[in-house]
Amino acid sequence: MIIKLTVKPRSSKRKIIPVNHTNQEYIAYIHSPPVDGKANQELIILLSEFFKVPKSKIHFKTGINSRHKIIEIID
Repeated sequence: MIIKLTVKPRSSKRKIIPVNHTNQEYIAYIHSPPVDGKANQELIILLSEFFKVPKSKIHFKTGINSRHKIIEIID
């Protein structure tokens, strides 16, 4: 499964919400700042919990240094 994410770092709440009805586009709110990969690490943990898959099944396709990311989740 390929999803598009917009990441909002330094948020007070930690959650993922769908943007459209096709469930391929999401906004992720995370606590960590975008420094030294901390935001990406927290994002992987949050995605793992949200989609109920192991962290090893989540891969960045594009946007590792951007707020707009394309993520592949291997089933």
